[in-house]
Amino acid sequence: MEHSFLIQILLMLVVAIISIAILRRAGLPAILAYLVTGIISGPSGFHWFSQHQMQSVAELGVVLLMFSLGLEFSLPRLWAMRRTVFGLGSAQVLVTAALSMVVALLCNLSVTESIVVGSAIALSSTAIVLKLLNEQGWLRRRHGELSVSVLLFQDIAVVPLLILLPLLANDGAPLLLSDVAYALLKGILAFIALMAFGKWALPRLFDEVARSRSNELFVLSTLVVALVTGAITQWLGLSMALGAFMAGMLLSESQYRRQLEADIRPFRDLLMGLFFISIGMLLDFQLVAQFWWQIILVLIAVILGKALVVFSLLKLAKESFRVSVSTALSLAQVGEFSFVVLALAVNYQLLDVKTSTTLVMVAVLSMAFAPWLVRHSVDIARVLQGLKPKLEKSEPIVVNADTADDLVLILGYGRVGQTIARFMKTEAIPYLVLDLDPKRVSEARAAGEPVYFGDVCKRSILKQAHVRHAKLIVITFSSERILEEVLPLCRQLAPEAKILVRTRDDSCMEELEQAGASQVIPESLEGSLMLVSQVLYQCGVPLARILKRLESERRNHYQYLHGFFSGAETDFTLELLHAVALPKGANAVGQTLADIPWEKLRVELRAVRRAGAEVENPEFDWQIKSGDILILLGKPRRIEKAETYLLQG
Repeated sequence: MEHSFLIQILLMLVVAIISIAILRRAGLPAILAYLVTGIISGPSGFHWFSQHQMQSVAELGVVLLMFSLGLEFSLPRLWAMRRTVFGLGSAQVLVTAALSMVVALLCNLSVTESIVVGSAIALSSTAIVLKLLNEQGWLRRRHGELSVSVLLFQDIAVVPLLILLPLLANDGAPLLLSDVAYALLKGILAFIALMAFGKWALPRLFDEVARSRSNELFVLSTLVVALVTGAITQWLGLSMALGAFMAGMLLSESQYRRQLEADIRPFRDLLMGLFFISIGMLLDFQLVAQFWWQIILVLIAVILGKALVVFSLLKLAKESFRVSVSTALSLAQVGEFSFVVLALAVNYQLLDVKTSTTLVMVAVLSMAFAPWLVRHSVDIARVLQGLKPKLEKSEPIVVNADTADDLVLILGYGRVGQTIARFMKTEAIPYLVLDLDPKRVSEARAAGEPVYFGDVCKRSILKQAHVRHAKLIVITFSSERILEEVLPLCRQLAPEAKILVRTRDDSCMEELEQAGASQVIPESLEGSLMLVSQVLYQCGVPLARILKRLESERRNHYQYLHGFFSGAETDFTLELLHAVALPKGANAVGQTLADIPWEKLRVELRAVRRAGAEVENPEFDWQIKSGDILILLGKPRRIEKAETYLLQG
């Protein structure tokens, strides 16, 4: 039985990996892949697991999701956007929820079921919309700002829903205003108590944890804080997710926010994946096959209804037609927090199987359509306005003919590219930059920088940038895939130009030089060299000797920056230095260095120490004596093999 259960878990994980890989290639969110995994693993598929078996783990996923949401909850940001957040956002949630409740009541659902349905439909997908708006470079456009405001209020609206749902499950008793008021009062008191405790205790707790310099303790403390606050609110009759959200919000303004977010993300993503798998297990495909036409009708009604509500509200707020349509289409889908609401509703037995299956399928399909709707929202708005869709064309690249022969072409405008450009400007050296991040290009051009949008892997773009006449080409991308494509292309188009390539390390230095790089600058090693130069200068070494030493290191491919003695946290993919002491009777004693098969052992002899003196690169006729210490350079397994040979033969 135990082996069978482990095999089922393994099969489920394999299905999840394959589903994510396929759907990501299709440009669809990973959430849909988890839902597909749940369908295949659950009662509608191979029935490896039931939804009940996944329930406890899935609840932990929701708790960590709400904790992460609390960490991202910024009161200053909320206050700065208060008009659109609490104006447009609250209106969208209330109107959409109310209309959905009315339609649900007309479809013979109970009042409780209608409240759940309205609450689920009113929410949109924060993760999908923000990601797509950022990819398109639209976050700072008007429709992007309005979409973010509405999504921010929807995230806030999840909190009262977490308070309301347990009340609706009160054994069929009618929901009284006094019950709601009492629950809200408990929530407010819990918030105040946690706020007071958090302001005093949590910073001190994490200060002590940080002083320990133990990553394991930091991660464990983060998980415990999230779960303990959740347990407190559950003890008060509220949901665990609400307590986790409060804990995250208390820590959102602390100096540890980024570290907490980074530590919690792997657990959150894994458990949220299991949560969405459990949602997929709710789907009954017999019901889907039986009521497929109803699901399609509800899907169309939800997308059109949500879009019309947002459009109407924005027109009342006197926004332009194009902005109103673009924002409406961006928010027309059902969101991931809707799954949280539906899962809690099923857990509290507030929805029957047919209704929950219909809503889950509608949410899944709407999220599948969301990427297309968001990406084409501006074009659709132009078509509805009677205009032709605007083709997204990069701005024509303009090169001054007088400076074309002295031009420095910078490919990539990230941290390194921007730093180089600043020094070029200081020295009045003409330069031109190509980058593929639309937001970064837009902001740089607004600041007057000669930065253009363009794919550097395309021959036509490089020709427009006059790559053939460039005095120097600097490639700053860290992606190996881009380097492999753009470097040979640059060398082919500009055979006489000097090409400098920035890399993180020198693991592929020789390959890049063979592909056409004039010089490869490994960022991590150059940083070490700069530190060494400062140390030597402070120790009184003449500047000329320091510069000569640095140039020698670069010419010899950073020989002194390779091979280090291993420690507890060594990266064992790197080459290491290892000292092998040869006692009396060792196999190598009495042999010369020429007798040792170094090529077969695939390690390098760096030095020999004898009687406290070190000899670098000794001659091959050196005879090894007992007590000698050989300093070897190589990868760990090869070092082990060489040590065994030297000692035992």
